[in-house]
Amino acid sequence: MEVVLLADARQVARLAADTIEATVAAKPQAVLGLATGSTPLPTYQELIRRHRAGLGPSYDQVRCFTLDEYVGLPPGHQQSYRATIARELTDPLGIPPDRVHGPDPSPEGLASAGERYEQELTAAGGVDIQVLGIGTDGHLAFNEPGSALTSLTRLKTLTAETRQANARFFGSVAAVPRHVLTQGLGTILRARHLLLLATGAAKADAVAAAVEGPLSASCPASVLQLHRHVSVLVDEEAAAGLARREHYREVYAAKPCWQGL
Repeated sequence: MEVVLLADARQVARLAADTIEATVAAKPQAVLGLATGSTPLPTYQELIRRHRAGLGPSYDQVRCFTLDEYVGLPPGHQQSYRATIARELTDPLGIPPDRVHGPDPSPEGLASAGERYEQELTAAGGVDIQVLGIGTDGHLAFNEPGSALTSLTRLKTLTAETRQANARFFGSVAAVPRHVLTQGLGTILRARHLLLLATGAAKADAVAAAVEGPLSASCPASVLQLHRHVSVLVDEEAAAGLARREHYREVYAAKPCWQGL
């Protein structure tokens, strides 16, 4: 696991965008794993800015897979994760909808939706780089504390805390769906490169538990310790709980410039 301490959220976004672009430049048909939420949004905005300026790679052959999807929203709902990622990233990059995939929440196929999404990911050859955020309780995607560290894509019930956190997108807690389809921790670990982004003081405890704490289902993000290629990009506030901050600074400062993340 490589931990990179950066001054602020803008620097996190720039380095994350550099890393995603490097993946696409090296492999034009790359499979991108995309997270939604407020943390990756500056990264997506940076990618869009570069693309519109003619500075980024071509996304003509790229395919994308989202981490999760709400269950129970009407088709085309603006807060579905398919609609959100289209609005916030893939449409502006010119990636057509048929190359953007997510778990299928249709009621008639809900029982097999997780298994079918696992098959889609496998058929695509797996995810080359997976963008991740982290919850204040250490959750990844919608894998809440207590989730099995080897879990696969499945239906999950949202906790009251998570529904409250997402209420700002829906106008009220009552409007937030109670269920989601989410990639499991075991599914996430199959991606070839995991790119975890964390900014702000509210994420400091979760980052410390994930990076330096014990491997435990009580902190789902601690499962990242098992992966051979994880890049954790944090700003100063999110890094405040890390005991080995100076070590991470020293190691990154001495890294050869050609190596990348």
